[in-house]
Amino acid sequence: MPTIEFDKYHGAGNDFVMLDMTKSQLELDVATVERLCNRRFGIGADGLIAVCKSEKSDFKMRYYNSDGREASFCGNGSRCTVAFAYEKGIITKKDTLFEAYDGLHHGSIINDKGDLKTISMQMSDARAEQHDNYILVDTGSPHYVTQVQDLETIDVKALGARIRYDKKISSNGVNVDFIHFDGKTIHIRTYERGVEDETLACGTGVTAAAIATAIWFGGEKFDVKARGGDLAVDFKRESLVFSNIILTGPACRVFSGEIDI
Repeated sequence: MPTIEFDKYHGAGNDFVMLDMTKSQLELDVATVERLCNRRFGIGADGLIAVCKSEKSDFKMRYYNSDGREASFCGNGSRCTVAFAYEKGIITKKDTLFEAYDGLHHGSIINDKGDLKTISMQMSDARAEQHDNYILVDTGSPHYVTQVQDLETIDVKALGARIRYDKKISSNGVNVDFIHFDGKTIHIRTYERGVEDETLACGTGVTAAAIATAIWFGGEKFDVKARGGDLAVDFKRESLVFSNIILTGPACRVFSGEIDI
């Protein structure tokens, strides 16, 4: 049974198993990823990220949800990936260009305190769809954003699952973001598909929330408070099209170890 080295990172409470696969031929199947992410029988995480070689950029990020399936882009995971790649010597500069599911992304380490770093990440451009009481926008992963008055009492898992599986909204399912804007800060709770539960933060969800808030209230720069920490989003906007989107927030190494697979 082979043994692999791993690192555990989180971005505002959104946690990931990180693997350096730049020199490895290991194939990750659904069962292995699911077990590694299991919080009782494995390491425990919202997802797993494999850092691989890339012919287009400094490295390639492959992201898997905790259900074991390879998924679309992950905003918090990408920021953790930049921190991980820097710590492992995969990159040697604090600015990087890397490949992900939805294309190439720029990332920058703007504050380095060892295991805790602040990372800014350029997200892909996005186009939003405005509906009567919600907004749909793909920020690397598809999101449904709706406003609520009381974030504390809402049943995120039950209501989020209902929307996530509603074929009238999306045939492939969406992530669901419940937000409240107090005029200064966006407060958010997110149900993530693939995790099939609430997560403490979601980078693509935070970005989607900022885009939706801009449509409803105006503005191009927002502070966002998730349950696991604080993030910030800024962008340029032309009607329902958003460009130069930057997501900024913490990426923290929790621990390192080895595990048999």
